[in-house]
Amino acid sequence: MQDLEFAEVIALIRKEDPRFDRKAYDFVRHGLDHTVKELKKKDTSRATRTAHVSGGELLDGLRVYALDQYGPLAKTVLNSWGVKRCTDFGDIVFNLIEYNVFSKTENDRREDFADLYSFDEAFVKPFLPAKVRSVGPSSSAAGSLGSA
Repeated sequence: MQDLEFAEVIALIRKEDPRFDRKAYDFVRHGLDHTVKELKKKDTSRATRTAHVSGGELLDGLRVYALDQYGPLAKTVLNSWGVKRCTDFGDIVFNLIEYNVFSKTENDRREDFADLYSFDEAFVKPFLPAKVRSVGPSSSAAGSLGSA
């Protein structure tokens, strides 16, 4: 599908479901391509099979792709596009499926995108100092952060 056609489809989708910025759809499209490429690198037997990925594989690939593209701003960027949780990625994917941009198997469901990770865990925690990452909310050290 050419970019102009893709942009037209996204405009139609957004008329029905305006929750997500058009950039979120571009991100998912490019993130899928990145995920397929990386999966084929890791498993050469996939190179000869279909390019289908599961919801979980796509979510993980989108996480990696967002961190690669936006670093510590990944959560902020995604949130600015209306994407705040994994299920939002699933809604975008299924919107694209409904317009025949993406395809699915009989086993693919929206529930496959049920919050595999929290956005804080996926996009904020990797950039916290190691000491803060290891401190849980119930730890007494958490109360001493920021004290002089």
